[in-house]
Amino acid sequence: MRILKITAILLGLLLIIGCSGKKEVITEAQKVNNAFKLYEKAQYSMLSGNFRSAIEYLERLDSLYPFGAYSHQAQLDLIYSYYRLDDFASGIASADRFIRQNPRHKDLEYAYYMKGLINFSAETGFGKALFAAPISERDASTARQSFEDFAELIRLYPNSKYAKDAQQRMVYLRNRLAEYELHVANYYMKREAYQAAAARARYVVDHYPKTPSIPYALQMMVVAYDLLELPDLSENARKVLLLNYPDFGTKI
Repeated sequence: MRILKITAILLGLLLIIGCSGKKEVITEAQKVNNAFKLYEKAQYSMLSGNFRSAIEYLERLDSLYPFGAYSHQAQLDLIYSYYRLDDFASGIASADRFIRQNPRHKDLEYAYYMKGLINFSAETGFGKALFAAPISERDASTARQSFEDFAELIRLYPNSKYAKDAQQRMVYLRNRLAEYELHVANYYMKREAYQAAAARARYVVDHYPKTPSIPYALQMMVVAYDLLELPDLSENARKVLLLNYPDFGTKI
């Protein structure tokens, strides 16, 4: 009788183990299916232009199935969806996370490009242009970060399909950064801080060649050095101005 009881217990344990194993297989299959459903809903929302809904599905997918078949694409889609909703901070954070966690992923260049594009959009957004000060007077930190993001993309992926667009945006950003530096130099001139003004104008000439701000920076250097009673430096700046921008040279 005792032997029969032990045998019954053992059989019961084996049955429980067998059932639990079967349940685990089903659970994994269900996970894949559930992940696919979330991903499908997110894709539909994105195609419909409902990026807020897409973010909800993608965040849930990323939270519940971080290592599943759709995890990488969900993270990339999150970056884009945040960008479309002008949630720039979340978009940058998601891009940084993807770059950090997937250093050899085939779509890594996209994450770098989106970082630059998000910062570019934060810099040139409609709301900023409508309500803020003139663009040359605004803080240029976001523009500088966008320029650095695009430069990093081109350095790492010179043949990237995003490289041409990044280079075109960098031309705009260089002009923007030069205008801002010139604005700061003009600020110093108005406050009679001529040495600081000349240094800032010289920075424009040295770091942003071939931008529209160069002749104005050279003009400012001529005037500032004259006021500082530094005739040699003033004359050198005047010569460069006359040689490269003769029309501007006649105005001083």
